[in-house]
Amino acid sequence: MGGQLRTVLRHVAYPSLLVAVVAIAVAALRLRWDLGRVSQLFLVGTIAYLALLEWLIPYEPEWTPSVREWGWYGVYFVLTMIGGALAQVPVAALVGWLAPPQPALSLWVEVPAALLLGSLANYLVHRWCHTSPRLWRLHGVHHVPDKVNVANNGVNHLLDVLLTQAAVQVSLALAGFSGQAVFAVGLFVLAQGYFVHANIDVRIGLLNHVLAGPEQHRLHHSVDLAEAGHYGSDLSVWDHAFGSFTWRPGRRPVAVGLQDPADFPATGEVIASHLQAWRRPVRADDSPTGSTRPAG
Repeated sequence: MGGQLRTVLRHVAYPSLLVAVVAIAVAALRLRWDLGRVSQLFLVGTIAYLALLEWLIPYEPEWTPSVREWGWYGVYFVLTMIGGALAQVPVAALVGWLAPPQPALSLWVEVPAALLLGSLANYLVHRWCHTSPRLWRLHGVHHVPDKVNVANNGVNHLLDVLLTQAAVQVSLALAGFSGQAVFAVGLFVLAQGYFVHANIDVRIGLLNHVLAGPEQHRLHHSVDLAEAGHYGSDLSVWDHAFGSFTWRPGRRPVAVGLQDPADFPATGEVIASHLQAWRRPVRADDSPTGSTRPAG
């Protein structure tokens, strides 16, 4: 591919994703589409779009998944979807019970408010998972791969997904946001979650101080505890607010993964990865204050 086309792709890749989020959310709500089906199709489309960009404009060619890795990542992806679906059970009940028939606020006010609250809940739970030794035994599964790409965004412990998504979405339900606002925010969060993991040579410049991007999230996966941080995967404002923002232009992680890979089973050991939280003793150095991740 020519250098000029690569440059164009680097500049339009992220704006195109954001435009797609807005366009699909507006169309789905106005045309009364099945919101659950729209979310599923948008997920598939987002992964396909970012996987194509990883092939066209990779950030680190060595981070491209092998065929074998795609297989293992697919298994974890299914488990992640199961965890997300289980998290929806209490959420759906709460939304149906608490959400007013006619929201008191305009959807244009609800959506940014819901985004801020949901992002804060996600930030706090994510950071807690890095500081609690027990929760780290769940969340650390996500940090085992020594590369960051759109495929291994789904490498998670099922209970980690269940905890995080339930905490975020229940907080939105308890606040009384409408189902439409939760749907719109969910599309953006979904797109952001895969975008920040994408192995693409895209930089978002000053937007890094408001929105999370791949440049930040690679630092989150860094083995260098001094540069890791960035617990927000949708907005970066909470990292600024709570002192975990470490990005600066041109900063690259020394390496990604765990400081000590022996702390967790290999990604391909799916069953062992899900059982290790109970089979292995929790040590003081299993938490971010020890040998694996930073406390923030």
